[in-house]
Amino acid sequence: MAKRRTTASVASMGFRSRAVVLAVLLTLGPATAGVIPEPAPVPSPTPAIPGAPAASTPDVVIEAPEPQFAAPTRRDRIGRVWAPVYINGRGPFRLVLDTGASHSVVTSSVVEALGIQPQAGAALVRGVTGSATVAAVRIDSLRVGDLMMNSTSLPIVPDVFGGAQGVLGPEGFADKRILIDFSGDQIVIARSRGEHAPAGFLTVPVQLSAPRLLVVDARVGGIRTQAIIDTGGQGTLGNVALRDALSRKPPAGNVPRDEVQGATDDIQLGDRMLTPAIDLGPVQIRNAHVTYGDMYIFEHWKLTRRPALLIGMDVIGVFDTLIIDYRRHELQVRMR
Repeated sequence: MAKRRTTASVASMGFRSRAVVLAVLLTLGPATAGVIPEPAPVPSPTPAIPGAPAASTPDVVIEAPEPQFAAPTRRDRIGRVWAPVYINGRGPFRLVLDTGASHSVVTSSVVEALGIQPQAGAALVRGVTGSATVAAVRIDSLRVGDLMMNSTSLPIVPDVFGGAQGVLGPEGFADKRILIDFSGDQIVIARSRGEHAPAGFLTVPVQLSAPRLLVVDARVGGIRTQAIIDTGGQGTLGNVALRDALSRKPPAGNVPRDEVQGATDDIQLGDRMLTPAIDLGPVQIRNAHVTYGDMYIFEHWKLTRRPALLIGMDVIGVFDTLIIDYRRHELQVRMR
């Protein structure tokens, strides 16, 4: 029996910007060792699937006059997942849910609102395009949905998030189930109960690779590729090894160049090219444009020799609903 595969196209989203701004893939260096304790568990779970029995902790819903969620709801707009986060009981602050990060960070505007004195030169932050030593701030608590962290340090990074106030990284997500309803403009972070995918959803297995990355065994144009699910990135990035595997000779004509910026001020250039179909198990994505380059993060993760892909919101945004179940090690996807 042939495997069922659902195909989606990203052509209608019109991703044409010459500059790709990526608030993604924050990793912390040795400067932060020992200052970030494990997050404390939260006792009351929230249902992760609409229609499930209510619990004592309410769903976390973003309410705003315009969609503040991740779905690109109109042409030439690529958004990301905005999570309403309470820090020290104040907020909510809008942090980008970033599955490609290793740690949460905030901008200086959050620190000013909290009225806390930062610690100078306390953290080494690595982004897609470079690294930087930045100040950090110690907070008493961070809460969103069923996620609660107590007494932790947050690096302070430049305001490169397009209006967001930082990044919500996956620390504390090991036993969580995250439901992202693009069409309903809703995010629910709850404790996973090991639920199978609901009716009408496709299941994509993932591996959890250090530092807490969601890695899918994918194929791009038939080429086996490590694909990292990166909800913090606006655009999809490929390494040089993938570009060379797809085409043994340089493309004809002028190739559009993109400026890629990560969580630091560093900028790198990449070649933006139409890419063959991306197969993520039962899900196939067509007509995606990928920016290829020798990005700093590929070298840091030692992903320069084998094909690798960072799948950003230009691809993820074609889904209707995405469930990330860290306990089950899988994505559960409903297509539009």
